[in-house]
Amino acid sequence: MTDSPPSGSPGDPWMEAMRAGDFASAWTISDACLRARLARGDPPHTGPRHLQSIWNGEPLAGKRVLVRCYHGLGDTIQFIRFAAPLRRLADAVIVWVQQPLMRLVRTARGVDHVIPLHDGTPDVAFDANIECMELAHALRVHEHTVACAVPYLFPDLGKDRLPRSGNKFSVGLVWRAGQWDDSRSIPARLLSPIAEVSGTRLFSLQIGPAAAEAARIPAQDLSSQDIEELAATLCHLDLLVSVDTCAAHLAGALGVPVWLLLPTPCDWRWMKHRTDCVWYPTMRLFRQSRPGDWQPVVEDVAASLRELADTRASQDKLSGTNVCI
Repeated sequence: MTDSPPSGSPGDPWMEAMRAGDFASAWTISDACLRARLARGDPPHTGPRHLQSIWNGEPLAGKRVLVRCYHGLGDTIQFIRFAAPLRRLADAVIVWVQQPLMRLVRTARGVDHVIPLHDGTPDVAFDANIECMELAHALRVHEHTVACAVPYLFPDLGKDRLPRSGNKFSVGLVWRAGQWDDSRSIPARLLSPIAEVSGTRLFSLQIGPAAAEAARIPAQDLSSQDIEELAATLCHLDLLVSVDTCAAHLAGALGVPVWLLLPTPCDWRWMKHRTDCVWYPTMRLFRQSRPGDWQPVVEDVAASLRELADTRASQDKLSGTNVCI
């Protein structure tokens, strides 16, 4: 996302190129923005951290590259996939990452060293540096190189926290995203059609004040503020149903089936009109057709979940076992 305007408003050329899956046009726009910034002499490390442009266009081959993770946790999880192709160029890849993600990021292919993100300067020697979300531009990725094998993060699975109930389909739920964009969140009461699907068991992975709303669905609370514990829980689920938030990125990076519920307009990375996702092969997209109208989205999810649960039940009946598939 190098030097692209921060706005996600419709009509922005960079955003529209990415929503169309036209990576080449997006990088041409990013190139122009980068040249303009360098011509103005704008310092790269000023302004709000999540809006900073770091990379100056220099080649990264043969260098110790510091990857700065200045955006959200979900952004880091999504873009750390590019550590592997970066490492094929660089002598070393050092990731300056948010502390909750340190243990997980250490497991990503291509990462040589991880240090905790903090204010000030990084306590490590490096030859070149780049913000995590600038890697896609620097590496000139396209639709086929964005897609990668999953999982690409490898948590310690630890103890299975999921209570078992026969062969019921285990579904995790996250319905509220960060407060900075309320359009991504769904009132918990609207998720009740999902709870009515027989053959399923619902678990709340929602954190923050909204976690108290789990009883309205209802869903059993298995939430955790610890990212690695959340990752282990996701790996023991059959499915995650989530709004656009960190948990959805984590499930995708772990190769866990995830259904993502999207507002309209949605973020550029989910593109337009698609029900699949180029970033995560195990992700399915459910989109609003009208801004703010979640009811048809939830009904579509409930119908799809009912079909999935019925298929599970039929397979178990044919096999004569209660073993989860």
